[in-house]
Formats: sequence, structure tokens, C-alpha cells
Amino acid sequence: MKVPFFRPDVTQLEIDEVVAALKSGWLTTGPRVRKFEQEFAAAVGGTHAVAVNSCTAALHLAIEALGLKAGEGVLVPTMTFATSAEVVRYLGAIPILVDCDPVTLNMDLEDAERKLAMLSAGKLPPSIPRSTRVVGVIPVHVAGWMMDTDAVAAFAAKHGLWVVEDAAHAFPAAWRTSARAPWRRCGEKTSAISCFSFYANKTITTGEGGMAITEDEALARRMRMMSLHGLSQDAWDRYSGGRSWDYRIVAPGFKYNLTDVAAALGIRQLERAETMRLEREAIAGRFHEALADVEEIELPSDGSDRIHSWHLFPIRLRLERLDVDRNAFLDELKDAGVGCSVHWRPLHLHPYYEETFGWRPGDLPVATDVWERLISLPLFPGMRPEEVAHVVETVRSQCARHAVAHAARR
Repeated sequence: MKVPFFRPDVTQLEIDEVVAALKSGWLTTGPRVRKFEQEFAAAVGGTHAVAVNSCTAALHLAIEALGLKAGEGVLVPTMTFATSAEVVRYLGAIPILVDCDPVTLNMDLEDAERKLAMLSAGKLPPSIPRSTRVVGVIPVHVAGWMMDTDAVAAFAAKHGLWVVEDAAHAFPAAWRTSARAPWRRCGEKTSAISCFSFYANKTITTGEGGMAITEDEALARRMRMMSLHGLSQDAWDRYSGGRSWDYRIVAPGFKYNLTDVAAALGIRQLERAETMRLEREAIAGRFHEALADVEEIELPSDGSDRIHSWHLFPIRLRLERLDVDRNAFLDELKDAGVGCSVHWRPLHLHPYYEETFGWRPGDLPVATDVWERLISLPLFPGMRPEEVAHVVETVRSQCARHAVAHAARR
């Protein structure tokens, strides 16, 4: 049996909506994009939504709208995808990498404090000037497990920083401070701007796409304008008859707008978002139940204070209990028909950040250690019971085959 790492869950509803968009005569940014923006904002409890062609675009627009300047610093977790830091570099600013929490893999705010202190003391890599002014922080909700956004906000307020959430994994996700407290949805006034992804393997998809959510009308207006060449009016306003044909170039913007064809897919996906999340949650529960007694692995965090989106299910190998490394274990999973991946090689272990800024493995020791043990198992809505069973049995059998005897561990 072969189990893919991910299989999109697209129904006839999505197909019909896309066909309707194609037949409408309006393919680019238009009424379906506006509808998707309004409905997504409502789904996360946000006010202003700007739909774009990727989460990368959303993050870029967000930090541009907040006025990030060349030479300024932004705290970015090292345990993340390329996007979170590369958008900072787009503007000539400096990503200051922060280690991860050993349990959740999210940004460790205590290490963020240390990095700020090290910067002041001139103890960061020499390519990061001691005079660097840190102005923002970009937390990432890894795998869909939300950070405590109140703690992030308190940290940011203490240091005078803006917060832009990389929420690529975190829809629909939420957290609360206690069992009696209300849920706070990701994007519900949790930061200055929250940025979501609708890439093909995300919790809902538009094929390629993203969304920026903010309470600030001025930020939303700036992001919308910059998403389409920095024009004073977008194509929908001009060509639908609602506004003048004329426009003005207000700033040198980008080409980041979402199409109506993509939004058509997103509108129907959004209607099923919670149903699909519950499917992922059930599969994650099955993995937890079936693998809980396997001593050679650690399972991802779960808890009553979070609504987990379960975008990913990352396990960690206890390498001291196995006679193979992560790469060999992963290759054997694939040979057995189990699609899997690794999330992620930390940024400080990539050549660009090593060579440009001088980051070294010892600068971020938790991420350096944990990434060599990570494997993300397949998890997606529509995953069949026999596929789940095959993943479980394969992981269990490999752990049993490669387990090191207790005496040898000592």
C-alpha cells in the first residue's frame, strides 16, 4: 500500500464553484475574492481581510505596511520555513533567529529575550551590528499548535515591537488561558496582522493563495494597494463600472492579487473547514492512541487549552533507542509506502544564513538537536482507515526492528 504525504480534499462543490467562476467572464480579482475575504474574516473573528496569492505575499505586504526599513531587526524563529525570514530580507532588514521551545517547537520567548540581551552586549554573530534596532517579531504556530498570543503580545509590548503572525498552519486554530476562558481564534485580534496560507497542502486550499487579517483599516488599505502594483484603485473597481477608468501609481507595489478562480475554490473549502479539521483531529487522535506505547518515538503536543488545526503530525525519534538515524528511518518509511517529510531544517543550518550572518549550530541548540529527530507523518482529511493503519503498523514495525536493547542504551 502507498499512502501519500497529502491528498487534496476537493469535492464537487468546489469544482462547480470554479466552473461557475470560469463561466462568469471574470477570472481575476473580482466578486468572488471579495466574498472570500469577507467570509474568511468572519471565520477568524477579524475585521479587514486582504486576499493575496500566497502567505509569503501576505507576510511581505504586512511588514512593508508596518514600515520595516533596511538595517532594522526582526525576531524570527529558526524553526520555520524559508518564508518567515526571507520576507525580512526582501526589505533589507535583518532576521534575528530565535530558538524553539523543546515541546511545542514554537518560538521560545525566553530565548528571544536572550537574543535581545546578546545583541545589546554585542554577542550575536559579528555580521549583525550591535546597533541594530529590533522593531518586530514574527511568531509561527508550528503544525497548527497556537502560541500563547497574550504572552507574545506582552513580550512585544515590553520591547516596543510590532507582531505579525505567520499563521500558515493555524486555520482553524485557537487557544485559551483556562478551561473556563473563551477561545481566541488565530487572527482574532491576536496581532497587528495575521497571515494565512492556502497552499495546496494546507488545511484549506485555493491551490496557491494567502490572506492577511488586521483590525487596522490603514494597514489593510496599504496592503491592498501594494498587492496590485501600488495603484490607487484595483482592476475590479476600475473595470466593473463602479469607479473611474483612471488610476494613479501611489507606490512601487507588487503583483500579489488573488484570482476569482482561486477564490471560488477557497469559498467552498472555507464552508467545510471545521469538518475537515475534525477529520484531521480524529486521525491525530488515532495516531496518539496507537503509538503512545512506542518507546522509540515522541508524539506531538496536544491539550485542552488548544484547538489544534493538525496541519502536520511531526513525531520525534528517540535516537538513543534506535540503531538508525532519522534519514535512514525516513527512507525506510518511504520504501514501505508511507509518504513523509521533515519540518524543518532550521534556518540557521541553511547556507544562506550561515554564510551571510554567521549563525552556527551552537547558537540555537534546541532546534539544532530536535530537527535531526523530526519526521512528519501523513495526515489529511479523507485519509482512509486502512491508510492510517498502514502508517501506524509501519512506524511500529520499524521501531521494533531498530530498537536498541535496554542494556545497550545504558
